[in-house]
Order: sequence, then C-alpha cells, then structure tokens
Amino acid sequence: MTHNATHSLMVGIDVAKDKLDVARSDDESVRTLAHDVTAIAQIVAELVASRPELIVLEATGGLEQPLLDALLDAALPVSRVNPGQVRHLAKALGILAKTDAIDAKVLVAFARHAAPRLAEKRSKSRAELDALVTCRRQLTKSRTEQVNRRGVTRSKPALRALDAVIKTLDRQIQSLDEQIRKIIDSDGDLSGMDRLLQTAPGIGPVASSTLLAEVVELGRADRRQVAALVGVAPFNRDSGRFKGTRAIRGGRAAVRSVLYMATVTAIRCNPVIRRFADRLTAAGKKPKAVITACMRKLLALLNAMLRNRLQWSQLKIVQNT
Repeated sequence: MTHNATHSLMVGIDVAKDKLDVARSDDESVRTLAHDVTAIAQIVAELVASRPELIVLEATGGLEQPLLDALLDAALPVSRVNPGQVRHLAKALGILAKTDAIDAKVLVAFARHAAPRLAEKRSKSRAELDALVTCRRQLTKSRTEQVNRRGVTRSKPALRALDAVIKTLDRQIQSLDEQIRKIIDSDGDLSGMDRLLQTAPGIGPVASSTLLAEVVELGRADRRQVAALVGVAPFNRDSGRFKGTRAIRGGRAAVRSVLYMATVTAIRCNPVIRRFADRLTAAGKKPKAVITACMRKLLALLNAMLRNRLQWSQLKIVQNT
C-alpha cells in the first residue's frame, strides 16, 4: 500500500484511559477530547467527512477497542499497530520526547512511512470468542501459578486456601470452555472452521479456538504472511561477511505458545509432522529449530485447510504419505 504524502490525509489517535489525542497530517495542532462515547462519535463523524487515507491507533491493552470498533463500523481505513514499532520510528526520526500529543503526531508519521496492515471488522461471535479465549488463558496462567505455589507451601491453612483458589479456577475454566464451545457451535462459519482444524492430529479444542479467535487471517493470507503474524517466520541476521543464525521474532506470543504445545503433540502423533521432524533431526538441526520449523509447517497446512475448505485427510501431502 503506497500513500501520497502530499494529498493523502493521515490521522493518528493516541488512546489513553481518560482522553483521546487526535493528530492529522493537514493540521499542526493536536486536539484532545475526553475518552467517552460522545467524543468517539464526534471523531468518527468528522473522519467520515474527511475521508482519510489511513487512521492509526496503538494497541493499548484493549482501551482502544471501542474506538477501533466504531471506526470499523463506519468503514474507515484504520490500523492497530504495535507501540514498540511506533517508538522505534520516533527514535529514528530523532523524536526522543514522549507525550500523548507527540505520540499522536508520531502515529501520523507511522501511517505515512510504514503503511501498516488495515484492521478488519470482526463479527460479534468472533469478538466474544476472542474475549473468552483471552480470559481462559489468563485464568490458566493464574492456576499454574497457584499450583506452583502450593508445591512449596507447608502451612496447612495456606494449603487449604490455595486448594480453594485452585478449585474455583478449575470451575471458571470449565465454564469458559463451555461458553467457548457454545459460541463456536452457534456460528456457522466458526463451527465449520473448527471442525476442519480439529481433523488435524495435534489440534484440539484449545488450539482450534485460539487460532479462530486470534488469527482471523488464517485461511485468507498466504503461508508466509501467517507465519510472520504468529511469529514463527525466520529472519536473517547477515551483515557483510557475517552470516548470522536465522531466528524468529515478533508476532502473537499467545498464539505461538498454543501452537508450540500443539506441535509437540503433532510430532508424536501426526505422521506428516513426525516425518518432517525426523528429516530435520537427521540433517543435524537443533531441537528448538526442529520444533520451530514444525510449528511453521503445521501452521501452513492449517492455513491451506481453511483456505481450500479441506479436512486434514484431504490434503495432498497427507494422501501421499
């Protein structure tokens, strides 16, 4: 995507809990509004009239979601970007100071120079699924912490308290699993994709629901793009005569963690992935490199399944095994 820096309107909006700072490429000033429903409606109405080329928001832990949803509902071109990438650009431009107004202007520069990927409007089912999957992941992390704490606790009253917490978390996780299943089963598109994904050995309900909730591009982007989005694409580290080891970086860490566990299972029970892992091991690849390559391979095959609406057994690579 190429932007005309002279005529295209770029907008950057810095989102805080209590206020919104709006910067535009056609205005040196930065407007500050309260972060509420009225201000969001006002911003959307103004931008619909202005017809910007691109609007950029930073990911701020969910604070940006109401504004993002409103902009998408109005069919405006908006991108949600990684704050770290924006800060790198600011440093490259020599902008070392950091305020909300400055951040909004840097977002305008980011829109002009980085051409970030546009956000896509999600269905209500997918948005709800994302919230439930995120909550389940957080509770599972908390449960693991409590179980680990229990292992080093000797006080009987403390053990009873920890057992009560773990029992409560187990109930809540089970309840979330039921709600996640209900959301998927009630949506024709989600249920169809879920059934396809779970035909792949190694992919269970948790992996499937995570991919459906957090990788909406799965089945719609090519395998290289999907690998980069999840963070399993290798990047070069070469300079002059130096040839560094390629390594993965960035991407969606939560998805990568789930994909890792699914891949470890697939290496044991999935003939295609097991054979691929054995070949890499025989070639002298390190264990971590083998698992990462298998993660990328499995993700590419899942992407092909959703793109072509095929079950695992219908893939050519499976039929030729």
